[in-house]
Amino acid sequence: MVELVSAIAKSLVEHPEAVEVKETKSEGTTVIELKVAPDDMGKVIGKQGRIAKAIRTVVKAAATKANTSVVVEIVQ
Repeated sequence: MVELVSAIAKSLVEHPEAVEVKETKSEGTTVIELKVAPDDMGKVIGKQGRIAKAIRTVVKAAATKANTSVVVEIVQ
């Protein structure tokens, strides 16, 4: 899942070298934290959060197929 989020984020931003993705597990749920450069934050979130929602939807679909629970958080 980390590779999926990383690939999607790097294709969206102007500074792909600044993309950081961390994975933590707690209580049966995997939390993926996505961090990008401050000037790329709008590109990852999108208008009214549409791109962020799309990223979460794709990851949730992949997690469902793998029979796991994953949450994507975009942090500053």
